[in-house]
Parts: sequence; C-alpha cells; structure tokens
Amino acid sequence: MEEHKYEITYIIRPDLEEGAKNDLVARFDKVLTDNGAKLIDSKDWSKRRFAFEIGGYNEGVYHVINLTTAEKTALDEFDRQSKYSDDILRHMIVRR
Repeated sequence: MEEHKYEITYIIRPDLEEGAKNDLVARFDKVLTDNGAKLIDSKDWSKRRFAFEIGGYNEGVYHVINLTTAEKTALDEFDRQSKYSDDILRHMIVRR
C-alpha cells in the first residue's frame, strides 16, 4: 500500500503541568507508532489565545505532528482516544 502524509494538530489545555503535558504528548505519539505510523516530527507550536472559549479555556497549547502511514488505523485510534482525553480540547487530522 502507498503511504500518505498527514498532519495532526491538537490543542492541550493550558493549565496542564509541563511533566504531565510531556507524558500526554508521548502517550499520543506512542498511539500512532504502535498502530503503524511513522512520525516525521512532533513539536509544540505555541500557546495561543482562542477567538472563543473552548471548554472553559481562553487559550491553549498547540501541538503539531507530521507523520506518514499506509493505513488509517493509527489515525482512527488517535481520533478515538483524543475524544476521551480531558487534556485535549480539540484536534484536527489533515492529509497533506
């Protein structure tokens, strides 16, 4: 199967401690790699103010992951788990 490039952007709640944020990022990076994705990079973008309140927060830490994968299993699992995480306010998966 042919591999495709994807970009995942997700917003982490701003009051999360640095150690907990690093654990969260590592956990979701592992979800992707355990399901067959190859990470190109995974990095914090910046803390930004929202145009409107999300879950009681006016700002959040944006995190961006670039990856390649041949199957959507990794993306589906990331999507499923991020919906249940209280630490991730929003996420978006885009095929590049």
